[in-house]
Amino acid sequence: MPAILPFLLCLHPEVTMTTICQFSRIALAMLAMTGRVTMRGIARWSGEGGSYRTVQRFFVTALPWANLFWIFFRTQLFQADDVYLLGGDETVVTKAGKQTHGLDRFFAGLYGKPVPGLAFFTLALISTTHRRSFPIAIEQVVRTAAEKEVARANTAKTAAAPALKRKPGRPKGSTANAKTVVEHTPERRRIQTMIEQLLKRLGGLVPLTYLVLDGHFGNNSALQMAHHCNLQLISKLRSDSALYLAYDGPYAGKGPHRIYGDKLDPRSLPERYLCQTTSADGIETRIYQLEARHKTFGQALNVVVIVKTNLRTQARAHVLLFSSDLAVPYATLIDYYGLRFQLEFNFRDAKQYWGLEDFMNIRPTAVTNAANVSLFMVNLVERVLRDVRQHQPACSVLDLKARCRGAKYVEETIKMLPKKPEPVLLERIFAKIVGIGRIHAASADPILT
Repeated sequence: MPAILPFLLCLHPEVTMTTICQFSRIALAMLAMTGRVTMRGIARWSGEGGSYRTVQRFFVTALPWANLFWIFFRTQLFQADDVYLLGGDETVVTKAGKQTHGLDRFFAGLYGKPVPGLAFFTLALISTTHRRSFPIAIEQVVRTAAEKEVARANTAKTAAAPALKRKPGRPKGSTANAKTVVEHTPERRRIQTMIEQLLKRLGGLVPLTYLVLDGHFGNNSALQMAHHCNLQLISKLRSDSALYLAYDGPYAGKGPHRIYGDKLDPRSLPERYLCQTTSADGIETRIYQLEARHKTFGQALNVVVIVKTNLRTQARAHVLLFSSDLAVPYATLIDYYGLRFQLEFNFRDAKQYWGLEDFMNIRPTAVTNAANVSLFMVNLVERVLRDVRQHQPACSVLDLKARCRGAKYVEETIKMLPKKPEPVLLERIFAKIVGIGRIHAASADPILT
């Protein structure tokens, strides 16, 4: 079994040694166990010192998770020569019943519709060198009455949009509003508070320039939120967004100066903006980069347009990526936006292996602990695998779990023997048992023996 406790000792300034020992037993049980990751399941695999009451005590203890994530990252995962991005995304966990804290209906991309469950917004530091994402702050989304009212109003406005028609020009009584001054929604305020608290904890140790968010945040409100936090936004625009070139013609002689020039057609852009053309498997990909304006944004945008054409059918599709940083090259912008997807892999691992989809807790503290333990395990296992991969470069999470489960079986079997086997025989037994269920071939690994 891997030694988990040494990796967790760095948390001692924030929590007691009793809590650290409980957490190490829980982590070892989660590495070895099969089936659903619930408190009762963890207790069954924890062995001596990990009773059900002990597991319960851990999950009902209020813990400073934000500080724990940061301390663990700083001491175990941070590399000073790496470049990190700040990424953010929300994951939805389906739940039945009516008693779980924060239970509501949230839109889930996998289902394509709102589903009953819990939602957690996660901030992560994304390594551009190792191309890995490390969760650093998790907060449950609990919608207030005001936030629900805003959502209902937006839904009603969208539904009524086709029927609304008004005269050209500014409505009577309206005033001009600066686009750089926006009234944030409750969701934006919650996320901005999370980012500001995180930046305060980092204290400049991890220099951050870019905030990478998905297409849900491809709007002026999110851009102003990023600027308020001294970050540059990288996100995606709607495919039907109306973009305009900057106006460079003569002044009309009266009225305000024009800032919007010709409207752009993303599928028929001027060749002077073409940066790269590639072709593979009958699909031609063209990448354009230009500085453009959008009428809802208060500044010019660095836009990268990716146009894909089926050479056989001539069918076309395009994607609009953008950044508030006008100097970032197109290749870097595409690469950084693609790294945002590492957060999805964090959510996948947390749900598949570490119980984010399985926990049965219903009270606020227990729900918070269950979600944070699941995502903390993502970082902890990444740290363990760094050592393991020095001897077995292809070792995966499934390999690690299979080995830990086999080691647990060997350990419990040896306890029943009247006499402990000779070291040579014991090593052969261990190597044989822990190899069952592994995907990649086992080899000598002193870290896990």
